Amino acid sequence: MPENDSEPWEYVLHIPHDPRAVTVSRRTLRLILTMHGLTALLDTAELLATELIANAVLHTKGPAALRVRWSDGALWIGAWDADPEPPEPPGRLAEPGAEDGRGLALVRACTDVWGWQPSSRFGHRGKYVWCELMAA
Repeated sequence: MPENDSEPWEYVLHIPHDPRAVTVSRRTLRLILTMHGLTALLDTAELLATELIANAVLHTKGPAALRVRWSDGALWIGAWDADPEPPEPPGRLAEPGAEDGRGLALVRACTDVWGWQPSSRFGHRGKYVWCELMAA
């Protein structure tokens, strides 16, 4: 647990519409959590951020942003994208060998709470899909 776990913090990484942004976002998240002493959350947080940012990049046509916030013992991970349409509701996990279809089902399975909301954050119309992980 970080020494300053009572101090809230927030990072926002603005990313272009580029598939490489998923890797950049995941590696940035790893660095943020390591620097804040939250390594116990790394694997799950990386999976969640990857799914959220991949959805933003693969299913929309504009820029996106990764938001990571720590407050009151909870890690919030969110992805903003320029498409105001709600995300597809999470269904069952995809069939083995399928190349897509797992995103929000994985988010729902791995988080304490998740959701989405319309957003005009960052000066653009769009939506914000988020999830919360509680520190153990």
